[in-house]
Amino acid sequence: MELMRTCTSSQRHLRHGEMLVNLTTTRQEIRTFSTSSVRCNNKEREDSDSSRLSTKLTSKQALLARRRRPLSPLERISGLLPQDALSPEVMQLREQNQQEAEGGTDTQGSVTHRTQQESGHTDTLAADKTTPKGEESDNHHASDVAMVPNTSESRTSATLPGDSLIVFGELLIAEYYKKGQVEFRKMFKPQKGTRLHSSWGFILHDNIVGLPAGQFLKTSMGLPILIRRASLEDYVLYMRRAPAIAYPKDATTMLMMMDVTEGDRVLESGSGSGAMSLFLSRAVGSKGSVLSVEVREDHLRRAMLNYSRWRTSWSLRREEDWPDNVQFHNADLCTASSLLAGQGFHAIALDLTNPHLVLPTVIPHLHPGAVCAVYLANVTQVVDLLEGIRCLALPLLCECIIEVPIRHWLVAPARQKNGRYCTRKAPILEEDHSEEEEEEERTDQTDEEDLAADEHPAFGGVPYIARPCPKQLSHTAFLVKLRKFVQ
Repeated sequence: MELMRTCTSSQRHLRHGEMLVNLTTTRQEIRTFSTSSVRCNNKEREDSDSSRLSTKLTSKQALLARRRRPLSPLERISGLLPQDALSPEVMQLREQNQQEAEGGTDTQGSVTHRTQQESGHTDTLAADKTTPKGEESDNHHASDVAMVPNTSESRTSATLPGDSLIVFGELLIAEYYKKGQVEFRKMFKPQKGTRLHSSWGFILHDNIVGLPAGQFLKTSMGLPILIRRASLEDYVLYMRRAPAIAYPKDATTMLMMMDVTEGDRVLESGSGSGAMSLFLSRAVGSKGSVLSVEVREDHLRRAMLNYSRWRTSWSLRREEDWPDNVQFHNADLCTASSLLAGQGFHAIALDLTNPHLVLPTVIPHLHPGAVCAVYLANVTQVVDLLEGIRCLALPLLCECIIEVPIRHWLVAPARQKNGRYCTRKAPILEEDHSEEEEEEERTDQTDEEDLAADEHPAFGGVPYIARPCPKQLSHTAFLVKLRKFVQ
């Protein structure tokens, strides 16, 4: 038995000596390290006679004890090779292991390093968790930690300068289009844990927040819904109302009549639901001001809430405050001369049932040459207004009485029942009717083949439908323009 042990020990030393000779002779030829299946016995490493290799093996054993896991064949054989025969990745691993051994740090996790073999398979090499994230190569992947991309940075970088992402609390518009026409439109405010419901499915508000405006999102039924920010026109049309509002088409015309610019001071009588107050607030800007007077408390309360709600949404959207330039008062202008004492106005907007009753109170505070625009629903009110001006002999000239009609048109490419585009057909001026019929058949077949191959015909090849929309906005109001003159 002792003789057999001696022979086994001698064979082990001879085998180790042959390995060192082969490493020395091939030192100049080895430039890359292939991660093939190389196996080395731990006992052979312990019986090494080389002092340099023994020192390295001692440090590797200490590292192995701290890791409390077996080393892979790649890690074991890398400790036996000279430095100039190692790949850069293995050199980096060796330096990190030495630093860890010197500093006495405890390695708790690892990331796998993938190296490509000639056969196309890969082996894993454990690296320390102290590796900087910025130095990880493209073929590194995390084995113990889930890598989650920073969506906030990617979404922020996708926006244009001056744009911002959707946040909770701002006013949005959801629209569903069918055959080029709006079938569904709703204004809403995204909130955490809520849904946008419609007849075409629902969308979670949490999925909307953080995205740029103007995107199509699919509902639970798979239909696309356009999500965009609400404009002032949208807000005025879809906000909660107390009385009827001044429609945007009429409000903008009144602003043109009064020639309201930034810095002006405007008097508004009849706050209503706050629509005209918002348009005036934007027109006068931060340098101007609007005095809005309402006789009914419930209407005034609604106007103030709508005004405040729009200002809040604007600050979330633009990250700046909407000008707080509207002063709301609950009073009757017929008897509120003290409210206007010592004040002058560049323009006056009246939305009252009987505006001729307040003209004697407000006209003295209107600048000479300025305009008083009156919003009236019925033509009989227009007659009463003009009759009141005549009887009271007020210094006002009636320049015009208008209404603002808007006629919507439907202009869309013509489609067949199967959804394909129609095509233009040029007239055939031939006398031979038989040849004409054959040509038409060939043309129809060609058209069908072209439409089947291409869903978007060339420019000018599709006829269009152009007609007024069946649903039109009818009469809303008469606008009277009164200009003050000096007597």
